[in-house]
Amino acid sequence: METPADPGLGPVELELTEHNVEAALYQLYFDPDMERKNVAQKWLTQAQASAQAWQFCWVLLSPDKIPEVQFFGASTLHIKISRHWSDLPSEQHENLRMQLLSHILHFSSGPKMVLTRLCVALASMALNLIPQAWSQPVADMVRAFQPQKPDPEGGSDAKASQDPQAHCLALLELLIVLPEEFQSSRLAQARRAQLRDALTGEWAVVCTVLQQLLQSQDSSSRVKEKVLRCLSSWVGLDVPLGESQQLVQDCFSALSNSELFDTAVETIVNAISQPDCQRYINALLSLMPLVLGLFDQLKTAVQDGDMETSHGICRIAVALGETHSRVLLEHLDHWQDYLALVNMILFCTDVPGHYPVNETTSSLTLTFWYTLQDDILSFEEEKQAVYLQVYRPVYFQLVDVLLHKSHYPSEEDYASWSSDDKEQFRIYRVDISDTLMYVYEMLGAELLSNLYDKLGRQLMDPQQAAVWQDTEALLFGFQSIAETIDVNYSDVIPGLIGLIPRINISNVMLADTVMYTIGSLAEWLADHPVMLGGILPMVLRGLVKAELSVSSISTLKRICRECRHDLGPYAQDILAVSQDVLIKDVHKSSQCLWLMQALGFLLSALPTEEILGRLHSLITPHIQLLDTRAHEEPNPTNKQSIIHILGMLSSLFSTLDISRCADGSEGAASPSLTPSQDAQNPVVVVLQQVFSLIQTILSKWLHDSDVVEAVCGVFDKSVRTLLYDFGPMVAQLSEMLGRMYSSFPQASALDLTRQLVHIFAGEEHHILNIRSLVEVLTSTTFSIFQQGPREHPDIAESFMHLHAQILKRSPELYQSDQLDVKTLFYCGILSIKFPETPTVKAACIFFNSCVTVKTWPLWVMCCRGMESS
Repeated sequence: METPADPGLGPVELELTEHNVEAALYQLYFDPDMERKNVAQKWLTQAQASAQAWQFCWVLLSPDKIPEVQFFGASTLHIKISRHWSDLPSEQHENLRMQLLSHILHFSSGPKMVLTRLCVALASMALNLIPQAWSQPVADMVRAFQPQKPDPEGGSDAKASQDPQAHCLALLELLIVLPEEFQSSRLAQARRAQLRDALTGEWAVVCTVLQQLLQSQDSSSRVKEKVLRCLSSWVGLDVPLGESQQLVQDCFSALSNSELFDTAVETIVNAISQPDCQRYINALLSLMPLVLGLFDQLKTAVQDGDMETSHGICRIAVALGETHSRVLLEHLDHWQDYLALVNMILFCTDVPGHYPVNETTSSLTLTFWYTLQDDILSFEEEKQAVYLQVYRPVYFQLVDVLLHKSHYPSEEDYASWSSDDKEQFRIYRVDISDTLMYVYEMLGAELLSNLYDKLGRQLMDPQQAAVWQDTEALLFGFQSIAETIDVNYSDVIPGLIGLIPRINISNVMLADTVMYTIGSLAEWLADHPVMLGGILPMVLRGLVKAELSVSSISTLKRICRECRHDLGPYAQDILAVSQDVLIKDVHKSSQCLWLMQALGFLLSALPTEEILGRLHSLITPHIQLLDTRAHEEPNPTNKQSIIHILGMLSSLFSTLDISRCADGSEGAASPSLTPSQDAQNPVVVVLQQVFSLIQTILSKWLHDSDVVEAVCGVFDKSVRTLLYDFGPMVAQLSEMLGRMYSSFPQASALDLTRQLVHIFAGEEHHILNIRSLVEVLTSTTFSIFQQGPREHPDIAESFMHLHAQILKRSPELYQSDQLDVKTLFYCGILSIKFPETPTVKAACIFFNSCVTVKTWPLWVMCCRGMESS
């Protein structure tokens, strides 16, 4: 076949002819130059939208064209019908339909991609004509594809078109895409409902055809696969299960054919997952024996390690049991069948092997157990008691299964897993944890008692040679429940706390779970501080191990937060171990920040006279290192060290709050919102001592936004925690911020100023410092807006937030001659035009504050002044 001449498509539009279209397609598909491909693509898209496309699409479908050209012709036809239907006169509709049917018959033997696009085009046409102009499209299509008697005078083409199987496959392809085209089309709600009714009205015709083909011994596997796909497509239209009951039952026979298994599973699942199926309870009940009949095939698949088969059968069982749980529960005369289905799903949950390496089936069942429990607990009390009597034993079995499935593999096997497998297993354990927490609602305190008894036997009975995975799984169960359920009144927790120190935590994964379990019981320990002595040494032993970094530090943080008032006798040990691991860099930077937060909670509850001394002891090595780094020439290494130490100070000061602890407990009262008359806060003392060092750091790193942000973070965390107790720092901090921002404006300085305004703008002895700082920052920011603020969206955002805060807390600041309100208003208008969403939101907050404060008349005058200018 001769390749059409290169059209050399350029900016000048070529004449729209069949030859040029075909040449453009060759350029699109075969030209190696991407720029020329893109030009051809654009030109062809315009060609498809043209009126001539109704004509040239048929030429492109000629038998002598290559499949790519034919596919474009079929796609063009679909686009014209679906998007430009109104361009075609109604008197041409019948001719178009006959042409489409003829071409579908011609392409019934392939190419497949062309056949499918032609079927989609005819489906789109049917949706345009139903029901007025084409009342029974499905019945007409079935008749059109009936085998015809051969024409004795027909040529070779007539003979080729009389392949019954090809016709059958083409018809099935057409029936598959018809509902799919309906689902994907953009239709008005009324029109969609009209078409749905018309299509479901023809389901009886489709169902009969599919049933005949599926039951026929002469149907090939290809035909039966298409039948299954067709049923799957039509059930999406909510066709009545009662009318297709026999067809769905016939699909089960396809499960014994390995070629059809996957498609059959998908079809059955789709068919029985439709909520509308519950209207046809008898049809649903008739499927129950068929699903239960798959149990033997499921067991064989599991025994043979056939993951694909076990996965598919599990999907069917879960679809029936989960979608229709309540309906099936309510039919008490079939309770034994449903219980058998529940046990079949339990078998799927307990399929041997480790997820996801050896099996992927068990995860499919977890949501079923939620649904079943919800439905049982939603019944009235008398009925609920009956169901609980039947299903509580099943749920106790489920707990054993879930704990077994949560087992880690051996350390050697686990080391061989890929990182993706390990992450999937972690998520799987989280899902199991959620399920156990949910199951507690049904089983209650008896569940904890069972777990405790098993753990006690493992740890106390010398005859029990428990592997570490068994112990870890039981602790994992406790932790899952204690994380979200109030276990303070459980009578087994004291025994559990007594058992935990007996656990050998030489295995890292077991040790991690031990730590998390202790952390989940922190609130209980706060109510029973006498038990802390047996638990804390274990946590501190974990703290010195890098591999237990996350679990040990998070657990210590929870204990220090919840039990801070009872940690006095243990403070020295906690601080000593913590200081040691911090100096030795045992943990990563982020974990060090968590540890400093934990120590902040701990220090907060110590006697006031002890805090400053212990605080100095804790931070002095880090301040000394910070001083060393501050006097070195800037480089990436000491930059990270400076940021890390400043971050540690920020984390420490974010939780070191002696005013809150002075109230007796965290929940006893809110932090004091009035200035303290007591001695200076230890944090303020430390900040004053390191202030000159921080100024030294800024003198060398002022142009580095990361370092400046870290410096501001230290003061920001402090002022948020100390509130009015931060007062002694306001004057010198305001002066430093003003100089810093004037030299090199950064958003973090504006954010810190916003906190100062929030706390101190209403304080008479601080208002002058706050006013001067706001004037300097505003004047400098005005200069940025005059020079062009587009490169500084973060500054614009923080500036808008700052002035929104001023409007709320101290609008009288705008009476200053140094604050040009008109310019500020203009900055707000520029900010609201930024493409960055956070900046626009900040500007909106600013303007919203303008209209909700007493200064609104002033802003109105600004608007008028801007209009006049």
